[in-house]
Amino acid sequence: MRIEEVASTTKTQRVATHTHIKGLGLQEDGSAIPMAAGFVGQEQAREACGVVVDMIRQKKMAGRALMLTGAPGTGKTALALGIAQELGTKVPFCPMVGSEVYSSEVKKTEVLMENFRRAIGLRIKENKEVYEGEVTELTPEYTEAAAGGAGAGAGYGKVVSHVIIGLKTVKGTKQLKLDPTIYDALTKEKVSVGDVIYIEANSGAVKRVGRCDAYATEFDLEAEEYVPMPKGDVHKRKEIVQDVTLHDLDSANARPQGGQDIMSVMGQMLKQKKTEITEKLRQEINKVVNRYIDQGVAELVPGVLFVDEVHMLDMECFTYLNRALESALAPIVIFATNRGICTIRGTDITSPHGVPVDLLDRLVIIRTLPYTPQEMVQILAIRAQVEGIGIDEESLAFLGEIGERTSLRHSVQLLTPSMMLARTNGREEIGRGDLEETNSLFHDAKFSAKLLAEQADKYIS
Repeated sequence: MRIEEVASTTKTQRVATHTHIKGLGLQEDGSAIPMAAGFVGQEQAREACGVVVDMIRQKKMAGRALMLTGAPGTGKTALALGIAQELGTKVPFCPMVGSEVYSSEVKKTEVLMENFRRAIGLRIKENKEVYEGEVTELTPEYTEAAAGGAGAGAGYGKVVSHVIIGLKTVKGTKQLKLDPTIYDALTKEKVSVGDVIYIEANSGAVKRVGRCDAYATEFDLEAEEYVPMPKGDVHKRKEIVQDVTLHDLDSANARPQGGQDIMSVMGQMLKQKKTEITEKLRQEINKVVNRYIDQGVAELVPGVLFVDEVHMLDMECFTYLNRALESALAPIVIFATNRGICTIRGTDITSPHGVPVDLLDRLVIIRTLPYTPQEMVQILAIRAQVEGIGIDEESLAFLGEIGERTSLRHSVQLLTPSMMLARTNGREEIGRGDLEETNSLFHDAKFSAKLLAEQADKYIS
């Protein structure tokens, strides 16, 4: 007899650099908890970010910008992601790196504007007349087609003249007589008796919500998604809320709507994928958006544009940012940089953080501080837990010493190879010996720089 264990179908999450960040770790009064939501230390920076989050929620920060500055590995990107987590999924968060603007296909300013528009959301509320319920009957009615006549089904004998559909809710049932085009939509959605659907009265659009839970079986794993039977009447008015970004509207209107013939389809496939959206089109979309807002149909949701390594931008980009931040439709912009006083890219001008002084005047700056040895050990313990790595206290303290001597990033990167060595030696927990061996195998940037300085004659420079 063969017995097999059924593997769990639970979705496993990939572990990334900032997987452990779950928010900013603040109390109700806005003060930072020393160790919370994946953050350790950086209390002042987190409290400042908390104030920014409150301003964003109250829509009092659109068109403003802040800058996170600090040495490499002090948690600037983590703070930006913490802000994104605090704001939730309904507020658009668009991350980009300064070097992304250098594209051979599109202008630098176009890439910046595209990301600006991605970071502005529009919540559209529509009251739609819908028929909703569980399908109890689905009967297409056929008529004889006129032989030799024009149109679909000509000369084939029978065509669908209309379709009879029965819909049932908790409150009652209704039988509808629908157009044959709606029958095509029902076929495309693979609707069958027992499915929960809704049909829009104005457009005739059909949406299959799922299978009615009355048909649910005792199996744990099902291909179907079961939904409860709708409440209320079959015919109802329903408020549908749709979240889109301004970039979604731009790209939808910029794409030419070609015909259905083979030449049009081929032409669309052969066209280059990246097309620039004209300023004229954006202005037209802005007019429509403003009209929707005035009518109360839509609500503007200014999101966050996060530009990491902002010193990689050049003078043209910075000049464009000055103008973009002043526009009526502007998101909250967060910059991050680890540079001190350096030259602005593409010029001989030196400036703090490699950003022009006139743009710096518009920013509020949040500083991140280097971590203490104790904080490093706490961060390493969190990372080990997230990655599912076992490590004892002594080894953790030793890894903290390595981090203090080299960098926090380097010590975090030593965790996984050390776990591999421990497992090779038949252990499920990292010991100090594993860390010493891994540290001797992999060098950090400081050691490498020292080696290059000592043996400069052996390298090509």
